[in-house]
Amino acid sequence: MCYFYKMEINQDTIDKLAVLSRLEFTGEEQEALKTDLQHMLQFVNKLNELDTAGVEPLLHITRNVNMLREDVVNNEFSSAEALRNAPLKDEQFFKVPKVIRK
Repeated sequence: MCYFYKMEINQDTIDKLAVLSRLEFTGEEQEALKTDLQHMLQFVNKLNELDTAGVEPLLHITRNVNMLREDVVNNEFSSAEALRNAPLKDEQFFKVPKVIRK
């Protein structure tokens, strides 16, 4: 059973989410986010009304487990075709900006 019913979506909650996600929201975006989150909590609270005694948790969407297939190499694209629309490339590879600094 979930216990989100005591959670309140207020300006402090929105501010904390903005800090944690490193996002900035305009006043209008904050109100929209607050409304969306309140609707989500209402949905979860509605689910809490259901009697789930004796219902096992769903671990997999199907009863199939580890449905593996053989790896098959397919050369569907040549290197030239794969690189054709790349913004940065050399003769063989995609080029990407450096993200790790020493």
